[in-house]
Amino acid sequence: MNILIIGHARHGKDTVAEFLNEIFGLTFMSSSQAAADIFIYDQLKVKYGYETPEECFEDRMNHRAEWYDLICGYNKADGAALAKEILERTDIYVGMRSSIEIEACIENDLFDLIVGVYDPRKPHEPEDSFNIDLFAEADIIIPNGSSLEDLKFRVQDAFALILK
Repeated sequence: MNILIIGHARHGKDTVAEFLNEIFGLTFMSSSQAAADIFIYDQLKVKYGYETPEECFEDRMNHRAEWYDLICGYNKADGAALAKEILERTDIYVGMRSSIEIEACIENDLFDLIVGVYDPRKPHEPEDSFNIDLFAEADIIIPNGSSLEDLKFRVQDAFALILK
């Protein structure tokens, strides 16, 4: 099963993916880590003095709009290029940001399920770094408005029927 997890920065996407890994054994990769490994590190290492792709990845929050633009550029010829590369390596793609990319992935039928993670306590990102309509594109929304324990229960509950 190929799953896409979307949501604004710091709303809990990676945490949901970690729970899916722990509970159901599904593997995952964040778009930012994949992009750093595949192409962004090479494009930004001189500009910001990065020594490794991991250092580039760790600094991504300081350059979110730039990362968004680089990923969009990478996907220019094929809107689903990054998604295809991620899905060759893992079950879950975490953190897609572009409405053009999600539309291309839907057209290519790449995902069996699109999961939105939403934390009402956290702000939304500006559209220059995330422009997907979470509530329109997600098949299910997992609210993340309280404790980690509650979030884990919601993930387990939501996926128990889907993945068994």
